[in-house]
Amino acid sequence: MVSDNSYVECLVSSKASPILVVLKGVAITLAVISFLSTFLMGTGIVGMILAIAFGAGYYFASLNASIEFEYQYCDREITVDKVLNKQRRKNIGKYDVGRIEAMAPSRSYHLDEYKNKTYKVLDFSAREKNPQPDPTYTIYYDGKEKIILEPTKEFVDAVRNVAPRKVFVD
Repeated sequence: MVSDNSYVECLVSSKASPILVVLKGVAITLAVISFLSTFLMGTGIVGMILAIAFGAGYYFASLNASIEFEYQYCDREITVDKVLNKQRRKNIGKYDVGRIEAMAPSRSYHLDEYKNKTYKVLDFSAREKNPQPDPTYTIYYDGKEKIILEPTKEFVDAVRNVAPRKVFVD
C-alpha cells in the first residue's frame, strides 16, 4: 500500500492577543458613545467623524483578533497562508523543500548547531505559552530564516518523504 503525500494541508488557529481583545471592546464602546452623543448632545459632524473612526478601529482590531495559519505541502513546496477573521486570505510565503537546511521539533538536539546564528524569525504557530508537549517544529531555511510551524504528523511525514536527511522527528 503506497501513501500519496503529494498534497497535505494543515490549519492552525492562532490565539488572539489580550491587547487586541481589550482594544476591540474599547473601540466599539467609544464608537457607540460618539454616535449617541451626535444626537443627544448635539456634537454634530465631529461626533459622527469620531464614531466612524472608532468603528474603523474596531473593524481592523477584529480582523487581526482571529488569525489562522494554513500550511500546504504540494510538489516539494511548502506554502503558508494567513487567514484573517475566516474571510480574507493572504499568502505569506512559499518555501522550497530543497532549500531547507533542517526541520525538527523546536526543542530538538538536531537544531543545536543553528542556535548561535542570527536568523529572521517567522512564527506561524498558535503562539500558546508553554504547551506540553511542544507541538511546534522549526525550519531553518536557506541560511536566512527560522520558520516556526505547528504541523500535523501527516504534514511532517510528507516533507520527510522528500527530504529524509533534513527532517527529524526525534
